[in-house]
Amino acid sequence: MTVSSSPLGQDAATAIRQERSNVVRLAVAQALAGANSTIVYATGAVVGDMLAPSKALATLPVSIFVVGMALCTLPAGMIAERYGRRTVFLLGAASGILAGLIAALAVFHQSFWLFCVSTFFGGVYAAVVLSFRFAAADCAAPERRARALSAVMAGGVFAGVIGPQLVTHTMYLWVPMFVATFVGQAAVAALSAIILAGVDLPRPTAAERSAGRPLGIIVRQPRFILAVICGVVSYLLMNFLMTAAPLAMKLCGLSQESANLGLQWHVIAMYAPSFWTGRLITRFGATAVVAVGLALIAASSAVGLLGIEVVHFWATLILLGIGWNFGFIGASAMVLECHRPEEKERVQSFNDFVVFGTMMVGSFLSGGLLSLFGWSTVLLLSFAPLLIAVIALIGLLRWTATRRG
Repeated sequence: MTVSSSPLGQDAATAIRQERSNVVRLAVAQALAGANSTIVYATGAVVGDMLAPSKALATLPVSIFVVGMALCTLPAGMIAERYGRRTVFLLGAASGILAGLIAALAVFHQSFWLFCVSTFFGGVYAAVVLSFRFAAADCAAPERRARALSAVMAGGVFAGVIGPQLVTHTMYLWVPMFVATFVGQAAVAALSAIILAGVDLPRPTAAERSAGRPLGIIVRQPRFILAVICGVVSYLLMNFLMTAAPLAMKLCGLSQESANLGLQWHVIAMYAPSFWTGRLITRFGATAVVAVGLALIAASSAVGLLGIEVVHFWATLILLGIGWNFGFIGASAMVLECHRPEEKERVQSFNDFVVFGTMMVGSFLSGGLLSLFGWSTVLLLSFAPLLIAVIALIGLLRWTATRRG
């Protein structure tokens, strides 16, 4: 006698298949769309140095990129809450296409300020891309959220190859230098849009949009505060050091190809641990993973202070990437613990707004500090935010122990 599957079983199987399809599509899109950021970081300061009216403005395009990330997060959250995440994803991809095309025009016409406009659109795209991690977690069952989040972030491993290799193989293809690179950047964003069009995420209902606690209550939770601090410090320092590193290598007499390859290994290091980060969070907890991430970021700065050869820059960038992965994904997992399902868009977008908004400070300071005081000073200053994060981490652990006692 054959026993047919129950409708409930069929619904559960369908939901799992849809979850896997979404996660795979988001991971592939992360691989393609993540190349946008690596191209900006590989070329932003170098093109800025070529076009800027003052050398002190060389890293301004990368800083404008971070401004675009910060200013996009809250509007993106509101659009996602009203029209669904897929709409935001496609708008982000359109911004990525614009970023590449405008950058190509800017370099062709030797316009520094037009190049800054292009990196702003690139920042808008990057902010949307980073929301893929939360979208994957939202469509997964609670016990699989950390793994879904890290699985999508693992797609960034391929972004770490696609972006720098695109720069290396196209930067001399057309004249002026980098024009073909930015056309390629636009083409990759268009391909990402095609992948994202197949993502199937339910739109929030009117009841869900009106439900939930006030944001002020949610953000006062000690664990949420710690999550934001650790996310801010992890991303701030990654951006602070990565923005300065390609230009610092150039100023130290190292080749652009060396900088591209160093950035490639950095981005791979940022995302490769994601294959295991979710499991580590499940086993040891997000707090422990964040602590290891902060320690690795401190180690990256310490290694950078040992010398200015290629090996020192590469080791710094690789340790920085791994530290960012543990710190940022761990902090993101902590955010997921602090909100209810109906609160997710507003809480997640607020978290990203604070993280990217604070990044602007480090990004704007990076180029000026590098040109005025040198690479060693940039590295030494990174220890101050790390100390703040460690103090917050210890404070939460003591507060938790006191409440249990």
